[in-house]
Amino acid sequence: MSTNMATSSNYWEDLRKQARQLENELDLKLVSFNNMLVAMTTELEQLLANLSAVNDKMAEYTNTPGVVSHNAALMHTLQRHRDILQDYTHEFHKTKSNFFSLREREDLLGSVHRDIESYKSSTGVNNRRTELFLKEHEHLRNSDSLIDNAISIAMATKENITFQRGMFKSIQTRVTTLANRFPTINSLIQKINLRKRRDSLILGGVIGVCTILLLLYTFH
Repeated sequence: MSTNMATSSNYWEDLRKQARQLENELDLKLVSFNNMLVAMTTELEQLLANLSAVNDKMAEYTNTPGVVSHNAALMHTLQRHRDILQDYTHEFHKTKSNFFSLREREDLLGSVHRDIESYKSSTGVNNRRTELFLKEHEHLRNSDSLIDNAISIAMATKENITFQRGMFKSIQTRVTTLANRFPTINSLIQKINLRKRRDSLILGGVIGVCTILLLLYTFH
């Protein structure tokens, strides 16, 4: 059993090392990729600006005197180039927007991940202390419950003894009255009284010992 657990633990640690290595590599590649995309974005913006400038010059050329006879063909060609420029510009802005949205999302997730790791590392000890505190609180609550049960049992026992004492006292009074009337049974009544006292002492001692043992077990 212990061998299997050790093997499983080693396997888990190997997987964690692989995950960390791949995460580091991905982080470096993403940084390079972001830098490359930023550079490409600047380059594409410059190319689009240059193409737009060329289209403007082509438009100026179509208005040059002497090329009126070819104006229809030139305007058709110019419109085609303008449409291409518009398509490229639209595609560029769409791709750029998606890229920056993705990068912002990745930055946000990375920030949240770092915050979580920082929180875990700073609160690991506090979590352990909190767990111990909760266990101690649960133990105290169970102890309070046991104490309440012990007190309830003791009170019920006391009420029962008081009731029996009153009943025995009433019986004793009646028996004493009879004994005074019949002296021959007086000695027998005294023996009975001594035995009742002994039984009461024994019962009281047993209840006291049980209560003490229960309290010791509760606070142990």
